[in-house]
Amino acid sequence: MSSASAFLRFWWTDTVRDNFLSYVPKEDLCPLRLACHDFGVRTAPLLFRQLAITFRPSTFTKPARMVALERIGHHVRELTFNMPHGPDTFLPPLLDCVTGEEITFAYEPCCLPARSSAARLSVPTYGSWEMTDLLVKQYPPLFHAAANVSSFIRAFSALPNLKHLKISCPGQEAAHRYRRNTVDYALISLRIAVERSPLPDLDTLSLLSIHPGSLLYLNPTMGFGALPNSAKRWRQIRKLAIHMDTIPYSLTSPTDHLKFLHSYLQTFSCSVRRLVFRWNGPKGPFPLALGSEPSLTTPSPPLACPRRCHLALRPLKFARLRFMEVENATLDASQVSSFITAHRRSITEFNFEDSNLRTGTWDEALAPLTRISGNERWKKKSEEVMDVPLVLSPVGLEEGEVQRVRREQEGVMERVRKEQRHLRSPAPGTGAWGKVMGARGRGLFWGTEEHMRKFLRSSVLAWR
Repeated sequence: MSSASAFLRFWWTDTVRDNFLSYVPKEDLCPLRLACHDFGVRTAPLLFRQLAITFRPSTFTKPARMVALERIGHHVRELTFNMPHGPDTFLPPLLDCVTGEEITFAYEPCCLPARSSAARLSVPTYGSWEMTDLLVKQYPPLFHAAANVSSFIRAFSALPNLKHLKISCPGQEAAHRYRRNTVDYALISLRIAVERSPLPDLDTLSLLSIHPGSLLYLNPTMGFGALPNSAKRWRQIRKLAIHMDTIPYSLTSPTDHLKFLHSYLQTFSCSVRRLVFRWNGPKGPFPLALGSEPSLTTPSPPLACPRRCHLALRPLKFARLRFMEVENATLDASQVSSFITAHRRSITEFNFEDSNLRTGTWDEALAPLTRISGNERWKKKSEEVMDVPLVLSPVGLEEGEVQRVRREQEGVMERVRKEQRHLRSPAPGTGAWGKVMGARGRGLFWGTEEHMRKFLRSSVLAWR
């Protein structure tokens, strides 16, 4: 068989070809795609499976870029929308050109389809011609691109097979938390575009490094431009991850962002199955039990804000939640206990990473597990802590000798892992927890002290 025939046989076997292409680095897929038409067709699904966008004024408005997105959009499964805060996203107050007084801008998204230049000149974009003229003169092009809802809808309509949406808005300064900026207008347009575009496969949402006020604009029930059926699209979400910046928490600190968070999580109470939440910065409250937070249950002084609603928040309950993880939080044992009890019929795993208890103990927090299982066997799962030997790098050896020693060590580690799995496997009738690796397993895995001493003194390698 000639080499050309062998290659064609390999290339036309879908399983083998796709497995090979999955190991090719992305920087090599780009020139491979340009080699011929068939290479371009086969490599495009892998090359454009993940798409990252950093929003700029011409991201969704440049015609050539939108044509390219429509050509490759059906390959995209994961989209990362990144718009960091910076000087170009700051919006100054609107001032009257004659009197110099500040003018209030009541924003209402314009969701009309893309129009021609003549049609755009016939209808004001921002409510009135006077307000449109002020915004065009005083606000930068990035704002007008962020408020162009129709361009967002066109872009997301070109991604019919999108499954995972990531949104990242890092870098907001603490002094700008209570001012609306260009990022907030972009989030409004993005939310409306997701709700009005055909995205039947969207089931994963990751909000990475978002500012506290962003959830007001992403909320489909109370956000700008929301419709009665806006929440329908977000009920498709099965996996939700939120990494939110923390506002220093105390009984006297602002709580509006916590109410926004509580209302936003209620949107996913009927659909989400995997929920991961992390506070960025100082520790924050338990996001799934904000209804029992002291700062939200204590009524504020009547003169502080007479029109503010003082009704208590309803407890959150996720009907299909299977996995929950909260990181960098401060919580009460009663909150954890109530959460486990409320979700005992659905949840199978929960983690509290880098979290501290304000009141109570972890035994009190996890007491529902004893009531649910009928015994305290879950407490018997031990956690082993051991010293790990520090192995330094070799000096003065050729690359071949280093690779040979590395392969030998990998072989030893593989045998140790097999022995470890054998020791950890449960014997018949020993229960669900299995066996815990004993002294012999630790000795096999780490070796004895004498063994490590001989290994480090070996003359094969020069260690430092």
